[in-house]
Amino acid sequence: MTPSVTSLSPSRAGDFMTCPLLYRFRVIDRLPEPPSKAATRGTVVHAVLEQLYDLPRGARSLAAAAALVPSVWQDVLAKDEQLAEHFTDDDGTMATEWLDGTEALLATYFEIEDPTRLEPANRELALSVELESGLVLRGYVDRLDVASDGAMRVVDYKTGRAPGVAFQQKALFQMRFYALALWRQRGEVPRLLQLIYLGDGQVIRYQPDEDDLIAMERKLVALASAIGRVAESADWQPSPSRLCDWCAHRSLCPAWGGTPPPLPTPTPTPTTGPETVQGLTPGQLQGQP
Repeated sequence: MTPSVTSLSPSRAGDFMTCPLLYRFRVIDRLPEPPSKAATRGTVVHAVLEQLYDLPRGARSLAAAAALVPSVWQDVLAKDEQLAEHFTDDDGTMATEWLDGTEALLATYFEIEDPTRLEPANRELALSVELESGLVLRGYVDRLDVASDGAMRVVDYKTGRAPGVAFQQKALFQMRFYALALWRQRGEVPRLLQLIYLGDGQVIRYQPDEDDLIAMERKLVALASAIGRVAESADWQPSPSRLCDWCAHRSLCPAWGGTPPPLPTPTPTPTTGPETVQGLTPGQLQGQP
């Protein structure tokens, strides 16, 4: 089966599975979303944990991690103009409020792992691999550990609380995505997938196998085809759920009495080059510039 979408990331695949209209708002309409405290705090914590491993083993302490927060915060503001606008006239009070809880999340990390005993092979590892179907998988792995025998452990940090048992498989979708990409890229199935939830200190571990990842590959190819069919029909239906309470675009959703904006005028599809959907480039299909 040839996919109708040329590339997928875990976040964009997750958007479509959650709500096709949400996918449209984020990928095709590219509607802005206001920065949130939780997401911003998560960005800061991720960056601190990445930079922590730049320090010598013996210097990787909670105090050292906390000391990185101010400089990381400035880096985050410098890279996000929309976020920075919120803090143009801030005397530090608002920033303190937004970063409240950051050190507690870092403290939970140190309760789960001892970074002085770890030496990650990669941090913020960019993945891009083309499957036999032609679908390209893209994403960023928070941390990849490689043992002396070559065994891989894929680690992802979450700053929220762990989901209940009934929702753990949904949470592992992203990790299976990464495991598939690494398998197709490196020829070996990662031995362990590990989700670390800093909100409550829980860890979800999963050991994938080839059959599991083959099934994942089929699912992603089918998902890409489904996105292409919906894009062709322009029938982006909402999927109301409890998640609607946190959606930045709820006021535009027909399920809540709203009206979506007109679809953007498609650009001409090139006669050669990468396949597009509704005139969008592969990068746009991932929500990239």
